[in-house]
Amino acid sequence: MDLAQRFRDFALREARDNSALYHRRALDISTDPVVLALIAQLPTDKQQPNLILAAARVNGAIAVPYSEFSEQLRENWPAISATALTRRTQTNEAGRAATLLPVLARLPGPLSLVEVGASAGLCLYPDRFSYRYDAAALDPPDGPSPVVLTCTTTGPVPIPDQLPRVVHRAGVDLNPLDAGDKDDQQWLSALVWPGQDERLARLRAACSIAAADPPTIVAGDLNEQITELVHAAPHDSTVVVFHSAVLSYLSPRARADFRAMVRELPCHWVSQEGPGVLASLVDRLPARESAAAQLVLALDDEPLAFAGPHGQSLDWFGPA
Repeated sequence: MDLAQRFRDFALREARDNSALYHRRALDISTDPVVLALIAQLPTDKQQPNLILAAARVNGAIAVPYSEFSEQLRENWPAISATALTRRTQTNEAGRAATLLPVLARLPGPLSLVEVGASAGLCLYPDRFSYRYDAAALDPPDGPSPVVLTCTTTGPVPIPDQLPRVVHRAGVDLNPLDAGDKDDQQWLSALVWPGQDERLARLRAACSIAAADPPTIVAGDLNEQITELVHAAPHDSTVVVFHSAVLSYLSPRARADFRAMVRELPCHWVSQEGPGVLASLVDRLPARESAAAQLVLALDDEPLAFAGPHGQSLDWFGPA
């Protein structure tokens, strides 16, 4: 794809309704040949608009007027490009726990959670968050959490009356982040788009929870690590492998290999991916009423619902 078009698409399809600043910034970059030439020097997978903008933010390119931002970006390009080369778009959205919870809570406990593409592992703490599903409220046994997740629903969502008991938290990521590390926290914060103050506050609160009780996250390829992680979980627990917006970064062959592998392992499999990412689900999805970006929530390869990408909505079409 043409690089200028990539930034235009990001502006119009992703940022327009989510961050006014990123919407304007991406459109301006798409018409700036000097900046586009700098970005084009990076490998294709490092030219992602979200990655470039986050790398610019952590290296001082923050001015709102584009003329100033462009100057800052050019002056700081060695540091910005170095950040882009060493970092990834590891958006760790704790809000996705709100759409995972109705599935997790239906499985027999206690649970051992294994997340692929875990980043800092913030979604490994569904039992430590508070939830607000329309008029229903759900809190941990020791009281409301500093992380409160609000999710609007349609359909027969099986909202639980209590949170699951989690006895084991593990994950795999190509580049695991540490929720207690200042630099990693700064990078995670930079991946929250400007203007999304509620998401930023939620991220920081979730990082505090994870830093106080760190999960076990190993570095490596998910297809190479998942078997060992599943077998390392306590044998008297229900093992659940899950992921959200991760498999789109894999080749179709690697996705197929992962699906085949996880279905043979002694575990349940909960996926939240874009509608076309898992080929096995495509022909079994109902027509979507909303044109907004959504993920498909599935349990053991059976589609259940459309989920908002940040856990903000859950449109259930599966059995109650």
